[in-house]
Amino acid sequence: MLITLTAFIAVIIGVGIGYMVAKKINDAKHDIFVEQAKAKAKAIEYEAELVLKDAKNSVLNAEFEAKKKFEDKSHKIQKEYSQKFDDLHKKEQNLKESSQELEKKQKKARELFEESINLKSNYEEKLKEVLKTLERSAGLTQEEAKKIVLKKVEENSRQEIASIVRKYEEEAKNEGKRKANYIIAQATSRFAGEFAAERLINVVNIKNDELKGRIIGKEGRNVKTLEMVLGVDIIIDDTPGAIIVSCFNLYRRAIATKVIELLVEDGRIQPARIEEIYEKVCKDFESSILEEGENIIMDLGLSKIHPEIVKLIGKLKYRASYGQNALAHSLEVAHLAGIIAAECGGDESLARRAGLLHDIGKALTHDFEGSHVDLGGELCKRYKEPEAVINAIYAHHGHEEATSVESAAVCTADVLSAGRPGARREVLEAFLKRVTELENIAKNKEGIKNAYAINAGREIRVIANAKLINDDEAVLLAKEIASEIQDKVQFPGEIKVNVIRELRAVDYAR
Repeated sequence: MLITLTAFIAVIIGVGIGYMVAKKINDAKHDIFVEQAKAKAKAIEYEAELVLKDAKNSVLNAEFEAKKKFEDKSHKIQKEYSQKFDDLHKKEQNLKESSQELEKKQKKARELFEESINLKSNYEEKLKEVLKTLERSAGLTQEEAKKIVLKKVEENSRQEIASIVRKYEEEAKNEGKRKANYIIAQATSRFAGEFAAERLINVVNIKNDELKGRIIGKEGRNVKTLEMVLGVDIIIDDTPGAIIVSCFNLYRRAIATKVIELLVEDGRIQPARIEEIYEKVCKDFESSILEEGENIIMDLGLSKIHPEIVKLIGKLKYRASYGQNALAHSLEVAHLAGIIAAECGGDESLARRAGLLHDIGKALTHDFEGSHVDLGGELCKRYKEPEAVINAIYAHHGHEEATSVESAAVCTADVLSAGRPGARREVLEAFLKRVTELENIAKNKEGIKNAYAINAGREIRVIANAKLINDDEAVLLAKEIASEIQDKVQFPGEIKVNVIRELRAVDYAR
């Protein structure tokens, strides 16, 4: 028991001694850390002083450099100012001297002018004295003598003058005729284009007449949908193996023909299928007219033309003027203008470009108001075509004077292409203008989706927006369109205005 107590006391004493030793050691370390921190603080303070000193020196150096540059610049500017001031002073002195010299010359000129007036006056007086002397000696007045002399000279010279004039007139006429005939012969012999009169109908061939009933559909549903969607007049009569598509618009008629051919080939003829094929054919035609335009540009060897113009070039294939196909006419003019320009020393490639684009506005006349000249000119200005091309567009109908050889060549080629026998038909063009005007009158009304002139212009079919126009307004709209047609359009017989309002409700079961 005593040993255990002694051991316990020894442990306590050992712990106390260990605690004291540890405390001494920690105090010693603390002092060391404090000393080290003070030393680091002094080092940092010293470094900061050095940095501050360096910064002050840098500021002083920069200030010195800036002051030096400012003084150098000021000195240079002062020197330039002094030099320019001296130059200006010298110019002012020279101007004063020139002004004095000019005044002297003006004074001398006035003296010479006065002297010439005096000399002229003396000359006229002497001349009068001489004439009076001659009158007294000849017994004739001045006027009488002048008439006698002039009459004699005229009699002797009249025949000679007439002979010379007639000779040179004949030579000029023969040379002009020979040169013109040569150029026209060269142009027409190098290019001869085919001519095919445009018609107002297309014929779709079918295998058997049973398909006619399917095209008509129950209660005429299919044929009505075809006419409404395609904007053409479809004639199904007793003609065996044929359906007639009638429309004044070549582009619309070509699309309608293709749609009917695909429907006949497919066999599924119903309103939904008609609209589906119509949309597909429209997309295909857009691609084909772009490709057609690109091929034409490549064949003519022309430089890059904007894609929108290229597409319109292809669309000219479906446009006619006075019964003449617009694309065929433009190609004829391009070839002829190139040949004529080459013979006259102009730019052959530029003339072909101007000839191709001279009627480009005709591709827009079905969609926009205005003449094809203004539409084509604005289009080519927008896409930065050469000035000669724009001038040719305006000059070939006399809106401007031709300002270049190329423009004049296009004007000549246009007359050659249009003036040959059988190229154009006036009646057809008048009809096309009338039906286009009918469609434009209807399209300008509010709430109209589209309008189609059908049945050779004796009926206009107007598609109204059912959301904007009700049944009562449709009746009133038909009367307004009919009244405006009576006031603005000249036509034989009567024109039926057919306003169609249709509301479709579509939903899907899933």
